[in-house]
Amino acid sequence: MSKEANPKEALIKAAYADVHKFGNNREFDKAVKAVNRILGVAPDDPTALHCKVVCLVQLSKFEEAYKFIEKNRLSSLSFEKAYCEYRLNKQQQALKTIDDTGLQPLPPNLKELRTQVLYRLERYDECLDSYRDIIKNTSDEYEDERRTNLSAVAANLAVDQTKEVPEVPEDTYEQYFNSACIQANRQKYAEAERKLRTSEKLCREFLEDEGASEEEIIEEVDVIRVQLAYVLQLQGKTKEAASIYADCLRHKPKDAALVAVASNNSVVINKDQNVFDSKKKIRAALADACEPKLTSRQKQVIALNNCLLALYTNAGDQVQQLSQKLAQTYPQVEFEALLIRCSQLAKDRKHKEAIDHLQKFAAAHKSHEFVSKFAVIQLQLLQGNRKDAIETLLSLGEAKYKPGVVSALVSLYLGTDNKTAASALLKSAVDWYKKNKVSSGDLSDMWRQAAEFHLRGGASETAASSLEELLKLNPNDTKVLAQLVIAYAQFQPKRALELSRKLPKLETLTTASEIDALEAANWVMSVKAAKKSASAKIEPSPSTPLEKKKNHNRKRKGKLPKNYNAEVAPDPERWLPKYERTGFRKKRGGARGKDVIKGSQGMASGAADQYDMSNRVNLTKNSPATPVFQETAPGPRQQHRKGGHKKKKGGRF
Repeated sequence: MSKEANPKEALIKAAYADVHKFGNNREFDKAVKAVNRILGVAPDDPTALHCKVVCLVQLSKFEEAYKFIEKNRLSSLSFEKAYCEYRLNKQQQALKTIDDTGLQPLPPNLKELRTQVLYRLERYDECLDSYRDIIKNTSDEYEDERRTNLSAVAANLAVDQTKEVPEVPEDTYEQYFNSACIQANRQKYAEAERKLRTSEKLCREFLEDEGASEEEIIEEVDVIRVQLAYVLQLQGKTKEAASIYADCLRHKPKDAALVAVASNNSVVINKDQNVFDSKKKIRAALADACEPKLTSRQKQVIALNNCLLALYTNAGDQVQQLSQKLAQTYPQVEFEALLIRCSQLAKDRKHKEAIDHLQKFAAAHKSHEFVSKFAVIQLQLLQGNRKDAIETLLSLGEAKYKPGVVSALVSLYLGTDNKTAASALLKSAVDWYKKNKVSSGDLSDMWRQAAEFHLRGGASETAASSLEELLKLNPNDTKVLAQLVIAYAQFQPKRALELSRKLPKLETLTTASEIDALEAANWVMSVKAAKKSASAKIEPSPSTPLEKKKNHNRKRKGKLPKNYNAEVAPDPERWLPKYERTGFRKKRGGARGKDVIKGSQGMASGAADQYDMSNRVNLTKNSPATPVFQETAPGPRQQHRKGGHKKKKGGRF
């Protein structure tokens, strides 16, 4: 038995030596072959099984490693199994694998992996607490990476404006980047832009010092530049943002998430222009490779933009399909999906169907009832159905007394020639605000419009009530006070007289100098008359006698020609045209001049008369206008042919 065991042990020992050597040299494909030699002799060797799983993970063959663990029931390799599930985007399974170990507390490697899984599951609050605990109880060379990951978690938490975000260190370019993301999520775009530019500069300097190639630098910098373009886009600098997106996509980045974000944001800039380019880019953003790399919020935005793009292209059936799928996948944007669907129905002249959808949704979702009704009103107005629009606005309850709603109702009442209803609405709105004492911003415009409307309609008492409220808001407004006096004069003269005493006196309104200046104003007269009147009003002062000004008109000598001779009399016909002078001789054209053909080269002489404009009477204003071809501006969907004639540009060859 000993003679048979020795060769087997020698084979295993030699194979382990190869595994060790290839592992140190990071030649894991050769290491797998060496491990297979061991497993061929000892298939249940736990060390060899573990070595093979590690080698497969190092070769990024996660699916093969996971199946190998499951096949051999390697329950002891819980970390390797959970890591494979994490890399295969099976986050829930990975979390279950870690929690099923039952280890309390978890070992450092499993705890850190669990934190990463929580990040992928977007459970950022738990993830933040876990990272804080790891940083507090761990001290090794990966401390900076953990702090960077902590800042990434903080950046995602900053999306919720109500949550407090921990302070983020700014020691590396990655930390600067995450800090900028926090500022962008807090809507502090100028500060985010400054930090992103700093991050880009630090990134380039760091990678150049590390000896990275230009391609590697561009790949890393493009991530920062796309985020910078996003911040610029939110600030309204769309041209600069579009240029950055196009530049980054031209580099063909390997990061699928980067391609998706840049493509989606380019579609947003295009809107309803350049539709073919938008279709191409939205397909890139919806690619399967992007799915595991994006957050649920990003995927939701891309899906919503895809629906809007279908709406812009007027693809009716596609809009209905995509909006239904959007509402099912992301219930939080169900109302937005419904609005897109109803917009397409309105385009197809199916207003009644769109209104029915909105009314059903409003009945089922009370939180969206108010907004849904406004969408219904818009559709009713598109139909030209003003009466139904008025009824829908009146059904808003107390919200109908909001200034904007009151204004819309008054306009609709006046459009239907129902001044009585408009007056009653304004009166009830004034009474409601007085009764409830609701402060809804600056209501001065509403009070003013209500007062003027009632004054024109002869409802002086209601107008006076509105003007009283307006005067409380602006006690020093003399115009309002004057209007109030006029209103009270109609039904309560004593009150009008009392208020009139508060008006400024006539003498204080205008001074004598202002009246003189107004009388002297020459805005009615012409320029010459104004100058005359101004000169006529100037009277000499008794202390300073006027001096008569001398005329300084000088007579200039006329210019004579250079060859002028005073002894020779000038030609009396010098002012006549040459052909009218007695000495003029017409040049003879000869035989050649008689047969001149007017027209294009090669044209027959008979046809030349057709194009000889000298034989025609000059066109007058009474002659009919000749039609002229007009250039049409290229539309948004028009494409120019590539094979058209082009002028050659000069240059060196």
